[in-house]
Parts: sequence; structure tokens; C-alpha cells
Amino acid sequence: MSAGPAVQHDAAPVRAPEQHRGPRAHRGAGRTDRVREALRRALPALGLYAAARLSGMTVMAAWAWTIGKHPRTLLGHLWDGIWYTGIARNGYGLVLPSPTTRGVVFNDLAFFPLFPGLVRAVATVLPLTVVTAGLLVAWASAGAAAWGVYAVGERLHGRRVATLLVLLWGLLPHAIVQTMAYTESLMTALAAWALYAALTGRWLWAGGLALLAGLSRPNAVAVAAAVGCTAALALWRDGRTRGDWRVWAGAAVAPVGWAGYIVWAGYHSGGGPLGYFEVQRLWGSRFDFGKDAFRFIRHLIVARDYMAYYMTLAILVVALVALVYLALDRPPAALLVYVLVLIVIAVGGSSYFASKPRFLLPAFPLLLPAAVAMARARPRTIAVTAGALAGLSFFYGTYLLAVARVPM
Repeated sequence: MSAGPAVQHDAAPVRAPEQHRGPRAHRGAGRTDRVREALRRALPALGLYAAARLSGMTVMAAWAWTIGKHPRTLLGHLWDGIWYTGIARNGYGLVLPSPTTRGVVFNDLAFFPLFPGLVRAVATVLPLTVVTAGLLVAWASAGAAAWGVYAVGERLHGRRVATLLVLLWGLLPHAIVQTMAYTESLMTALAAWALYAALTGRWLWAGGLALLAGLSRPNAVAVAAAVGCTAALALWRDGRTRGDWRVWAGAAVAPVGWAGYIVWAGYHSGGGPLGYFEVQRLWGSRFDFGKDAFRFIRHLIVARDYMAYYMTLAILVVALVALVYLALDRPPAALLVYVLVLIVIAVGGSSYFASKPRFLLPAFPLLLPAAVAMARARPRTIAVTAGALAGLSFFYGTYLLAVARVPM
């Protein structure tokens, strides 16, 4: 009986490298297979998303050419896109007093560094202009975001709901922003995958992705809040997790990106660790618990203004209603905390009223109740609903970029 193990032991050194690599190779192959299978399941949703956004951009481009504007400029070098291009090309350091509003000072430190950093890296490696590189990063981020949205939806409700969730996100009235050189798609990609990691107990991934998300946008603090609250709940509900260092590490690193840039920008602006908020205040942006928003809504009721402002009001109302439905469905705490923080920041912030729907673009869990309802409907109802949403999205997206003169 002892001869077998002895022979096996004597032969082991000859095959040690192959045997040592075997389990690790199998684990790597297993992960690769799982990723491929996940992508295969998501492909129909990603195809629908790509078709929706390409159609929207085509409609916008056709109208832009008609009125003598260049679609590439509208998508890649408009409003905040101009600032991101400048940071990617020259770094930080541009401060400009507003030519129209007294007391307003534009400082590029208001913009977080991850997106322009990626744009600069792409433009350095590839023979592309900074504007084209910005569009490439935005479009790649939009694809990653759509896949992340699908992953969260599939995890909670299955493939049919997940596919409709991605389609709804791609047909939002202001979905054109997803394909602009803006940061919303990048933040949504990182947020969606961070939320998925938190839902599946991958704490280091959740914390790391939340850290990166925190470098993308000011309201990405919502991702860190979601990961931190989910980790706290896990520690409270399950005593066994208290000894798992990954839970503690994921929660600890989640806010580092956001807080790190806030402190760096504050010192760089000369205002100390909280100087970033003074930079935002000089831009005209501050948190006033929604006073400015309610003042502007009252103005819309008694006076006439751009259609974009009325659409913004409608989107905010729908978002609040969707929040109620989402809460009634009792979603995972990570999703609820995430959207609550995004809504509080969007509604409670002052100035730039027309930008509030853009601030809510990453709040894709708000669409879950609608996706669940559509999944239960007849195919004809789904087709009619999707067609109506597509018409609104393509028309309004074209209006925002080619017609409206309000900051986005």
C-alpha cells in the first residue's frame, strides 16, 4: 500500500512545474470562461443599446449638418467638454472670471481628473486628437456601463429585466450625454460594476472601483457611500464577516479617490483641505438643500423659458416617483443608498438647473421598477413603449446639442 505514494512522491519533482501551474491555470481559465459567458448573455442587451445610441447620434448628426454645425464638435467639444479637453492637453491651472456674471470665477480644478487623464493617455498612445480621444474614452465607457447595468439587473431580476433595463437607460430623454465627451458614462461604468461587486461579496473589487469612481465626478461619492453602507450591513448581520479583512479594506479604500482629490484640489487652489468647495461656490455651484431649484421651478410656473428647463422639471418629478417605487420594491441597500445620495446632490445643488438630469444619468437603479413592469408586458406593448421613448430621446438629444443654448 505504501508503494503507490512512494512512487508518486519520487516522480513528483519531474512534473512539479506543470502540476504547480495546473490549479492556477484552471482557476484563470475558469475566470475567463465566466467572463465570456457573462458577455455572451449580455450581448443582446449591448446590441440594443448600441443600436439606440447610434440611432440617436445619427439623428443628431443629420440635423447638425443641416444647420451648419459639426457633430464631432457638438459631441466632443461643447460646454464641459471644452474644459476636459483643456485639462487633457495642458493639465490644471486655468482660472477665468466669468464674462457675463459678476462674482463667478471658472477654475478647472472643479473637474475631477480621471476622465481627462484617460483622454491624455489615449491621445498619447494613439494617433488621435484630444477631442477624438475624448469621444473614444466616452464611447468605451458607455459600453462598459451598459454591461455593468445589465450585470446588476440580471443579478437581481434575470436576463429579460436586465435587457430592458439597459434599453431604458439608453433611451432616456437626455441619453445623448452618454455618447458625449463627458464623465457620466465613465462614472456609471465604475459605479455599476462596483455595485455588482458589492452585491456579490467581492469587497476588494467594490472598494477599488469605488475609489476610481471617486476620481471621475463630484457626485461619485454616492458609490463610496453605497459600498461603505453595504459593508457595514454585512458586518452587522453576519458576525463571520468581521474577521474578513477584505470587507474592512473594501470599505476603507472606497472613499479614498473622492476624498483624495477634494483635499488635493483644495490645497492646490490655496484654500486648504476644503478649498475645493470654495472653487465650486465661485463657479456658482453649492449645496443649498434645493432652495435654488424650488426658486427656479416657481419661475418656470409664472414665466416662459427654454424647453430644456421644463423637461428638466419633468425628469426630476419622474425620478422622485421612480425612487418611491424602487424603495417599495425593497432593493439591496447598496442600490438604495446610491440613488438616494445622487438624488439629494442633484436636487439640493444650486444653479445649472438644466444640468440636473445629467447628474442623474448614473442613477440607473431608478429604472428597475419600469424594467420589471415592461418585462411582464406583451411584446407589442414593449415595442410601442420603446418606440415612443426612442422618438423622445432622439428628438430631445438633438435639441439639447444642436438647438438649445443652455449649459448642459
